Amino acid sequence: MLIIPDDDEKNGNDFFESDEQPAPVVKPAKKPTYQPDDPAYWEEEEGEWEHLRPQSSTKIWIWCGGAIVVVLLFIAIWLRYFSPYVEDATQYGYVENIERRGSIFKTYEGVLIPYKELMDTTRIYRRDFIFTAVNESIAIKLKKAQFDARPVRVGYKRYHATVPWRGSSNIVIISVDSARPERILPPEYTPSL
Repeated sequence: MLIIPDDDEKNGNDFFESDEQPAPVVKPAKKPTYQPDDPAYWEEEEGEWEHLRPQSSTKIWIWCGGAIVVVLLFIAIWLRYFSPYVEDATQYGYVENIERRGSIFKTYEGVLIPYKELMDTTRIYRRDFIFTAVNESIAIKLKKAQFDARPVRVGYKRYHATVPWRGSSNIVIISVDSARPERILPPEYTPSL
């Protein structure tokens, strides 16, 4: 018996399979091979030698520059606001006024009339010694000296700028001693006791 194939069978169509054509097999593209003198050779390599590949120098310079700017900014703020440029200085004089001031941070602000300004008759009176006393015990000693009209010797620190919790003056009193009038005043000004 001779079987004659249909036209469909001649074309390769099978009635028992679906009408979809099988997807053609696509071969992956072959990667080009680069030589070591070609920059693309170093970019394609991955694996155990990755750590030897040079890093982007722009990123490193940006990080270094940012770190330097932050350190310099910190140093500038420290020197401007927290590092005194005058330490262990003393001033003799009479306390004219001391009062507690501040809205949020309460500090004791005062005025000292310097002795050298009172006794200098050749120059015009220049200025008062305006100060801040952060410590309450120092403020109490200054207030007693003001009421007794006694001269005092104050030790102070001077800062470049003020910060709110340190008061409104850049001079901060750190110690107060009573001064003997006979040591700082000439004999003709010494009060008789």
